[in-house]
Order: sequence, then C-alpha cells, then structure tokens
Amino acid sequence: PLRELLMSKRGLIGVDLGGTVVAAGLVTADGQVLAQAQDPTHTRGPGTAVATVLDVIQRMHKAACAVGVTVEGIGIGVPGTVDAERGVIGQDIHYVPELAGAPLAATVAAETGIPVYVDNDVNVLALGEWMFGAARGARFLVVLAIGTGVGGGIIQDGRLVRGQGGFGGELGHVPINFDGRACICGGQGCLKTYVSGTDIALMGTERLERNVSAADVFRMADEGNPTCQDLVTEVCHALGAGLAVIVNGLNPERLIVTGGVAESLKPLELRIHTQLQRYAFARALESTRIEIVPQSKQSTVRGGAALVQYETKRRRAPIQ
Repeated sequence: PLRELLMSKRGLIGVDLGGTVVAAGLVTADGQVLAQAQDPTHTRGPGTAVATVLDVIQRMHKAACAVGVTVEGIGIGVPGTVDAERGVIGQDIHYVPELAGAPLAATVAAETGIPVYVDNDVNVLALGEWMFGAARGARFLVVLAIGTGVGGGIIQDGRLVRGQGGFGGELGHVPINFDGRACICGGQGCLKTYVSGTDIALMGTERLERNVSAADVFRMADEGNPTCQDLVTEVCHALGAGLAVIVNGLNPERLIVTGGVAESLKPLELRIHTQLQRYAFARALESTRIEIVPQSKQSTVRGGAALVQYETKRRRAPIQ
C-alpha cells in the first residue's frame, strides 16, 4: 500500500469525531489505512473538540508530507445531524454539544487549506463499508451502528440517503416501546434506550446497584449472572424488533450491524435473529442479508476517506 501511495502521490485524511475519542487516518484512494492517530476528544478540556480535530489532522498531514504525499481532501464524521452541503453541524449533537451549529468544514478548511467534507458519523461509516468494506458495491445497504448511541446510514443505488433535513437514517430513534425509557433525544422508548452501550451500562448499574459497563453486563451474563442474563435477553428482543422495522420498512439488500457493542452482540446473532423472525415479514427477511460486523477505528477513518471521494464525485456530476 505504501508503494502504491508513493506512486500516486495522493492521499486522503479520514476523521472520526466521537464524544470520547477523535481518530484520524491517512488513507489511500482504495481504502488502505497507512497511518493513524487519536486523542481524547476533550484532551484540552471542555469545549475543545475542534482543537483536537485540528491536532490529529496536523499529525496525519505531517505523516503524508514525510513520504511526499499530497492530501487531496479531509472527511469528518460527527455523532449528530449535519447540513452536509455546507458542512455545518445541526443542533442534535448530544455527545459533543459545543459543535451545535458549528461551520466545521469551513473552520477546518481555513486552518488546513484543504477541501473538507462533514457528515453524520454513521453515514460516513456506511460509505466506508460500501466502498471498501463488508458491503462493497451493494445496491441497497443499511448500516446500524450500536455504540455510545445508535445511528443508521442508508445507501441506495449509489446515493447516500440523507433526508430532507439531514435526519435520514436516524434509526436508533425508532420507538419500540411507547411507554418505555426516556431517550436523550427527548422521545420515549427509542431503540437506542435498550441497545446502546450507554443504556445497557445504565440498566446494568441500576439492577446490580453498582457501576458496570456494557461489556461487564455481557461478560457476567455469559458467566451465569441471572440479572445480566435477563438484561441481555431484553437487548436481543429489542434489537430484533428494531431490525424488523428496517427489514419491513426498507427491505435492503444488505443490513450490517456494527459499532462498539457489535463485538458483544456477535455471539448472540442466532438469538437476535430468532427475535427478528417474530416481527419481520418472512419474505422480506429472506431477501435481506444481515450480518454483525465488529467495528474498528480503521473502518471509521476509512469512512472519512470514502466521504471525500463520494462528495467530490457528487459535486462534479451534472445537475439532472
């Protein structure tokens, strides 16, 4: 990959801006990650996410310069709604609230002198899986990312489905229990409140009366703890119902479940599918290939590179 990059002298920088960590990578046009860097999002204190983004981008730019590579674009995924045309963050960005309303693309472009594109982090992740990953070339792809929160990305016939106001793919906020748990979005009974890592940890902490993480809950369930086993059963049930909404409502060719919680969900795939069968149309389920794919930081930064390529091509295309 390095030889290919040196021959082309072209590279891209992908950035995953999360509520906890900002990761960046130097990526080739075919999705090979050649260098990576990451820092805690607020390593300089509250409200400093943009400074962290600029720091990790600068390190990747130096890595590119060291091998004589020109960085042709920067793609950034953020955990919230985005006006992707202007690169402006919406108000619904709960995990990095200082970015609400921020013109992030223009800010980073002014500092770096490089074209910058910004989108929702799961839209970006979906582009990466579609261009370089598990769903390469799929005609109709839905990605459901389960981590700190729950987000979705939809690609159909080569086009990212962003929705009229940037809310396309907000599948974590499909209500699955009208009288259910309060959600960070202001709603009630959202899928996110039953399957996100944050909420699994919260429910485990409440029931065990001691602080635990989502990974602790899955581990203790596997070890035979009855409270955690009950909670994991509820997670499988809720996720099965949420996936059925996607299968029945969209019937995609490929449906990928990923994110930080996916590694814990992978051994439960059969149990989740059993619950999914209770709610999904049988023929719709037969025609949708569903896979749980544990996520790595490489996949998130590759998504940023995919965003650059997608937006560059889209903006050059003639208006139809």
